[in-house]
Amino acid sequence: MNEPLHPSTLGEILDRTVHLYRSRFLILLGIAFIPTGVMVAMVVVFFLLFALIGPSAAAMPPEMIGIAALVVLGALLVALPLLIALTPLSTAALNRAVAHPWQDEKITIREAYKIARQRGWSYIGLFLLEALIVCVGPVFVLVMLVLLSAGVSALAQSAGMGAVPAGELFALGTIVALIALIGYCIWMLLRLSLAFPTCVVEQIGAIAALKRSVSLSRGTKGRIFLLYLLGTVLNYLLTLAFTSPAFIVIVLMTGAGNPKYAQTAGTVLIIIVYGAAFAVQALTKPVYGIALMLFYYDQRIRQEGFDIELLMQRAGLVAPPPPPPRAEMWPASTLLRAEAASAVMPESEAVQQISEPIQMKSEESL
Repeated sequence: MNEPLHPSTLGEILDRTVHLYRSRFLILLGIAFIPTGVMVAMVVVFFLLFALIGPSAAAMPPEMIGIAALVVLGALLVALPLLIALTPLSTAALNRAVAHPWQDEKITIREAYKIARQRGWSYIGLFLLEALIVCVGPVFVLVMLVLLSAGVSALAQSAGMGAVPAGELFALGTIVALIALIGYCIWMLLRLSLAFPTCVVEQIGAIAALKRSVSLSRGTKGRIFLLYLLGTVLNYLLTLAFTSPAFIVIVLMTGAGNPKYAQTAGTVLIIIVYGAAFAVQALTKPVYGIALMLFYYDQRIRQEGFDIELLMQRAGLVAPPPPPPRAEMWPASTLLRAEAASAVMPESEAVQQISEPIQMKSEESL
């Protein structure tokens, strides 16, 4: 679909997001479902292990408890790295599937993941850097501030201020630190929200993508915040729609004179709630991927005149950028050599190569 590009409003971006999602629903859902399926499998395994060990833990010998703990730890050590690797690859594959939203590109789930895997370490590094900046670092700072507040309140209590003022000081410090943490996380999430689309489309490194996202997100953080807010509301409504019927049925069963089913009903309800949450996550993740890609191009149009550049490319006035690597192409080393060979030659080198034969002919004629 070669429709003209122009600066878009939030409503136009959301409308285009729905259209793209409907036209590529199975492909985008399949890409998003893979890490979600791994997460569901991991939660189910842990839940079953705890359900089997929990009631009989008091009667089990210490050796069996130790073996069970090792099994849980081993499963965690296997599942977490797999999930950390699959999550950024899935995000990059989603971005690749909608990398050119104005064109009806045909791509399969396998091709999207293969293309994302060619620069997998860049995407994994970008994911870890985002997690460190947005979540891990602020939580660490919060813990340090809470400990500092606890120390200050203890010193105040020992100085004779009394338990009540010391407790109030600790509570006040914790609340202020928590509010500051939430504000920082939201602010940094908005600033870095365009990093993955930038990294996928422009084929740059993780740190360069973060810096580029900070630049591109200027002036549009409010719209991106509304996107995340609408996505959160959509997640909540879909989860409620999936879990409400099961909750009503379980309440009727346990309230109909069957108290012996209460524990089983609670277990089933927990499984349904977690399953619904993961299903909703798989359904809504492509929405974020499509919308952020549209925001990325919208900001390039507003800041860099990308729509004019695209029109010039279509008219043949500007050489188009090299196409992204396909899954069926040669290995990465061959791709790099091909890209280097097809790069635009500097002007001085071109002039030199043109002038050398002319100079040789003039010398022969003399």
